[in-house]
Amino acid sequence: MNPSPDSPRGSSPAYSSPADQSPRSAKLAVTVFPLLIISGAAIALLAPATFTPLGAGVTYALMVIMFGMGLTLTLPDFLLVIKRPLPILAGVAFQFGFMPLLAFGIAWALQLPPALAAGLILVGSVPGGTSSNVVTYLARGDVALSVTMTSISTLLSPLLTPLLALWLAGQYLPVPAGDMAWDIVRIVLIPVIGGLVLRLLLPKLVQAVQPALPWISVLGITYVVVAVVSGSHEVLASAGALLLLGVVLHNLLGYGVGYGAAMLTRAPVPTRRAISVEVGMQNSGLAAGLGGTHFSAEAALPGAIFSVWHNISGGLLASFWGARRPKDQTEDGDAATPVAT
Repeated sequence: MNPSPDSPRGSSPAYSSPADQSPRSAKLAVTVFPLLIISGAAIALLAPATFTPLGAGVTYALMVIMFGMGLTLTLPDFLLVIKRPLPILAGVAFQFGFMPLLAFGIAWALQLPPALAAGLILVGSVPGGTSSNVVTYLARGDVALSVTMTSISTLLSPLLTPLLALWLAGQYLPVPAGDMAWDIVRIVLIPVIGGLVLRLLLPKLVQAVQPALPWISVLGITYVVVAVVSGSHEVLASAGALLLLGVVLHNLLGYGVGYGAAMLTRAPVPTRRAISVEVGMQNSGLAAGLGGTHFSAEAALPGAIFSVWHNISGGLLASFWGARRPKDQTEDGDAATPVAT
């Protein structure tokens, strides 16, 4: 399948979310996703007792989300590491280098309670968010680069996320790093690889169901948000404003630093946008699940709040950049040859 005329240069032909979706479908996704997640959080706050039992299914919801992500990947997505290592290494380095330290600094500056601080650090220590690829597409960014960065950071997460949590979150709460690493393998790595293998074995079947994958993903994230918010509504009521401030700062500074890091590599504008989005948008559903499993219900809150906020900020950023075609991108959406790769 060939990319649509509106697809950014380098989009993998086999990757259907978002490069092979119509612009209307992608715009609908980035508009409806935040509304569903916000609605889910509001319902959980209004009737917390009703939805608290959903907490038992958070792990399975995350596994479904990551399996769906695996179905969108192909082996050529990983070859970009060899062809364009510098922007990918820069993005992943800031993903796992700057973002955890930023979360630690914000938690310290705002004097967050230990559980909330550990949860925010987990948000900074997880891989890129699954919706970052759609946002990059709408922002006229380099979709192929975004897909590869998400894939690489996800594969590295079983090793790096527990180590970062042990180092930084361990200053607030005990961190069972070994158990956390196994959970990430079970929740993230195995489902992603399973989806990738299934796509290799049954490409036509997977291609037929791919239009539904973004919606399955957002329903899974909404489930996680509802479960976490309903289980921690009292803490949210008392520390919600401070926590929201920390989440917003973490996300917006991530966008800014990601863009600045890309500028240092003399990358073209579409590449800068992709790295900015990839660094700023975290797999917050995973952070919420890990926080609730290995710390407490309160430690899952930063991930849940981030899930709501970064879908809003990502949509706004996509609208802003989407209305401004980069100078190094042609009328049909193709980016110019990168200055540095």
